[in-house]
Amino acid sequence: MIDRSPLSRPGGPNSGTQIWRDLLFLHWSISIDQLRQLVPKELEIDTYNGQAYVALVPFRMCEICPPWLPKRFAFNFLETNVRTYVHYKGKPGVYFFSLDASSRLAVWAARTGWSLPYYYAKMKSDSRGDLRTYQCTRGDVSSLVNFHTEGALGTAEPGTIEYFLLERYVLFVKRAGVVYSGTVHHVPYSYQSCVVDKLDDSLVTNSGLKLSTTMPDLAHFSPGVNVEVFKIAPA
Repeated sequence: MIDRSPLSRPGGPNSGTQIWRDLLFLHWSISIDQLRQLVPKELEIDTYNGQAYVALVPFRMCEICPPWLPKRFAFNFLETNVRTYVHYKGKPGVYFFSLDASSRLAVWAARTGWSLPYYYAKMKSDSRGDLRTYQCTRGDVSSLVNFHTEGALGTAEPGTIEYFLLERYVLFVKRAGVVYSGTVHHVPYSYQSCVVDKLDDSLVTNSGLKLSTTMPDLAHFSPGVNVEVFKIAPA
């Protein structure tokens, strides 16, 4: 059984705090067979009503601060990740195919401490009212999305597709033959629907995934959350 109940805060001190701002969640349905070839065999592909999904998620990382660093030295950067949904021993989470960041320090720290597939990329963001843009360039791989928000803000109800896609608090990564997990804690996302006006992306396909449509099947936006990050450990 997969336990999809809200995750309580892990005990003990965190290993850092962050603020995630202006998150765009773009989702495509994708075949389980495609994912199975790219996801470590120890992780089960997670599905909603039998359907698997892959996501492109650009957002702003703000006030990144480990517990030993004075708040005045916290730093900010842009990030775009490509991910899918998995579960391991009944615990749902995410598996990252790639994570691009506009900070070389963040890339080094995440690769060294978490063994995550981070890459340095040139990134830009812009917002004018409800109109927003994210741009990411890593060599000949890039992503450009223009979108606008609409609809009322709310939180996802358990059992809905939004809850399945958005409310994820655990990441899984395999290193040296062992599955590790890292946990974050935050309040549920307030989100709203959005419309993608333009999308030119090769980050998803660069991960080895073939999409049946250029435009996403689902698009959501969240103003963001304050986040506690907890140490990665064998799952």
